[in-house]
Amino acid sequence: MDVFQIEGPVQLKGSIKVNGAKNAALPIMAAAVLAEGRSTVKNVPNLSDISVCGELLKSLGCNVERQGDEISIDATTIDNPVGDYEIVRKMRASICILGPLLARCGKVRVSMPGGCAIGYRPVDIHLRGLRELGADIFIENGYIVATAPKGLKGKEIFLGGPFGSTVLGTANVLMAATLAKGVTVIESAACEPEITDLANFLKKMGARIKGVGSPRLVIKGVRHLKPVEYEVIPDRIEAGTFMTAAAITGGELDIPNCCLDDLMAMADALRNINVTVEKNNGGCVIARDGIIKTAQITTQPYPGFPTDLQAQFMSLLCLAPGNSVIIEKIFPDRFMHVAELSRMAASLRKEGAAVIISGVDKLKAAPVMASDLRASAALVLAAMAAEGTTVINRVYHIDRGYEKIEERLNPVGAKIIRLKD
Repeated sequence: MDVFQIEGPVQLKGSIKVNGAKNAALPIMAAAVLAEGRSTVKNVPNLSDISVCGELLKSLGCNVERQGDEISIDATTIDNPVGDYEIVRKMRASICILGPLLARCGKVRVSMPGGCAIGYRPVDIHLRGLRELGADIFIENGYIVATAPKGLKGKEIFLGGPFGSTVLGTANVLMAATLAKGVTVIESAACEPEITDLANFLKKMGARIKGVGSPRLVIKGVRHLKPVEYEVIPDRIEAGTFMTAAAITGGELDIPNCCLDDLMAMADALRNINVTVEKNNGGCVIARDGIIKTAQITTQPYPGFPTDLQAQFMSLLCLAPGNSVIIEKIFPDRFMHVAELSRMAASLRKEGAAVIISGVDKLKAAPVMASDLRASAALVLAAMAAEGTTVINRVYHIDRGYEKIEERLNPVGAKIIRLKD
């Protein structure tokens, strides 16, 4: 098992490119099974989660090949519409095969999903939406079993939940609705850029979708979809992580393919705490302008502040003199990083779904443990700003969402060494 050894403090300076969006690529890869033939997805990051998705598609009967940042998926034959536990347990996004397999094959059996330890994330909204489309669904031995013996039929569906819209739930119902008879209306659909990217992929395949990017999607079902070539959008969470890295190290980073329109809440939060964010030729330049100021942050569904940047921003606020507050409204238990940051001399107090952050003069190196994907990124950022050499264990978590992060940060000033435990 690999570990990171990170020396700090450092000051990042230079240019760093953002890879394709993992959270867009995964449902798009799943959507490829809706059409017989070979689809090619471009700008796909080389991550463990992507590899798991490819393994899952192969188990269904697809032929999956990778060359560089392109993945080709030949879904001519789907002879095993089953998401096996041994594969699905590795990654929560595996649930995305539920909708397209149901629409394509009329039946599917998928293990209840696994993934990061960031709190309970039920799939009841996914199942409710698919039931509204006419599916018969029950749980058997830890598997979701869904059939549509009479085919799927369009309907008006409300997908709101206790914490707002559901991204993967929207993806599942949207994909299934493309081949349903009649018109489906999804109210309270997720508006995240990754859902927009999925919808644009489906439209290129021949799906008829209106309202893309809004909370109301209208889908008129078609009989067949066709395989296509498509390029995935840049990863806004990776971009936000690099933006925070520039700020926490007091450096300056040029991120040439960062879409600021997808990160307005993040950019606003950075500007409010004394960080300069400037558009620059399709990307942005990030620089810290003096002492970090305190902030009050609440995570929300898009276009609000992303829950996937909460941990990284907490690392940054650890160095802001005074008291800051972060409230987690999406995954109220997503605070596994609090104990590890505290080991690095951060002053943090968890109060329910909130954390009160009392800024310290400096963070200090310590051995820490990565608990999930974004918490791992937060620890890398903290380690680059801390005094001494930090060792981060279980970095396989960060490999799920950041491709060779040490090889990309080191050229701009980081001092990260990957070692075998």
